[in-house]
Amino acid sequence: MPLIVNLDVMMAKRKMSLTELSEKVGITMANLSILKKGKAKAIRFSTMEAICEILDCQPGDILEFVSDKKEE
Repeated sequence: MPLIVNLDVMMAKRKMSLTELSEKVGITMANLSILKKGKAKAIRFSTMEAICEILDCQPGDILEFVSDKKEE
């Protein structure tokens, strides 16, 4: 999957648990866990905005694109 989710990295940097973040963002721990594991098919902009606000970060700190094309 070319999109890597670094939510766990940002949570660790901010010393925030999954429970605490889910309560502050207003989504279930199950949905946040799906996002953290990179299993989510989509994320709402409002959810991303809330996560970034709470973790004091940019969307690029959470999502990373890695090309699967090999250099020729």
